[in-house]
Amino acid sequence: MAIGNPEDRPYGNGVLLWFEVDDFDAVMQRAEEMGVQVVLPRHRNPPDGDGAPNHWECWMRDPDGYMVVVASPYGTADGRWRPEHGIFG
Repeated sequence: MAIGNPEDRPYGNGVLLWFEVDDFDAVMQRAEEMGVQVVLPRHRNPPDGDGAPNHWECWMRDPDGYMVVVASPYGTADGRWRPEHGIFG
């Protein structure tokens, strides 16, 4: 089932593409150079606290209208989270 009106938004309607990248800052630099439409600028997920995933995210829209989320690896937003603690702390 489509989200919203498919006639108004035939591409990317209800689809979210999520990519984890090793060099988040390089991706952000490239997106800026390309003039990508940023929907939700760089932010930490979660916004505060010690919970997982403790990474950086940026939500943007590609030229075909698909929402693309670029995220740094788990635990990279402030360096406190460690894989041996598991995803949820």
